[in-house]
Amino acid sequence: MIKQATVEEINSLLNGTGECQVIDVREFSEFNSRRIAEAQLMPLSNFEKHAEEIDHSKPVYLMCRSGGRAAQAAERLAAKGFTDIHVIKGGMQAWEAADLPIVKGDSKVWSLERQVRVTAGLLILTSVILGFTVSQYFFVLSGLLGAGLTFAGATDWCGMAMVLARMPWNKARGNTCCNVEAS
Repeated sequence: MIKQATVEEINSLLNGTGECQVIDVREFSEFNSRRIAEAQLMPLSNFEKHAEEIDHSKPVYLMCRSGGRAAQAAERLAAKGFTDIHVIKGGMQAWEAADLPIVKGDSKVWSLERQVRVTAGLLILTSVILGFTVSQYFFVLSGLLGAGLTFAGATDWCGMAMVLARMPWNKARGNTCCNVEAS
């Protein structure tokens, strides 16, 4: 059964004697930018590959930016037989809003959200310019991008972010997936 946990509950567990594992399913660039000190990185984009590294005997607390990707990871763990699974309600956004301690990395890479905004903006601007100067059919691209952004906002799932997360500048250097030391 998948449960919800508040950031205050997790902080208390981490500061007390509570046995738990905090798994952060954001992508490396997001994790390296800001994270909970005790969290392990297991990006959702290659979660299946590393899910077996999670200890079945301890409660699992899943964290992402807002909760959507953590819920997807929770479903995957439930399908693998995990029983004590918790999604951290509100994710890293709630953690920061509660002014709880974070580790700030030295990443010079923009957040995925910022990369999506810039990429979408440039594609829309380019398609509008091409629509006026080359062919009106380029306006269709602007419409498709608008529809995609609307879908991403409504579902909290963004295909463009998933593609950008796989770009070389958003990957960890070397073979670091799950245990990234403070930068």
